[in-house]
Amino acid sequence: MKLSARNVIAGKVVAVTKGVTTAHVKIEIASGRLITSSITNEAVDDLDLKVGDDVSAIIKSSDVLIGKE
Repeated sequence: MKLSARNVIAGKVVAVTKGVTTAHVKIEIASGRLITSSITNEAVDDLDLKVGDDVSAIIKSSDVLIGKE
């Protein structure tokens, strides 16, 4: 898989929760560190995502928000 994005983080799927149209996929990237992605149920099915799968979280820099209190 070739990508233009440089922010690729390896992890393992720890939860897939499907809703009406979208699913929340939780990926553990380090012990106790999680990334959650909202994707379509169709994408979950197409990728055949399930708990325990090794995956990559691909993050576009233009879509990362930063907050500070």
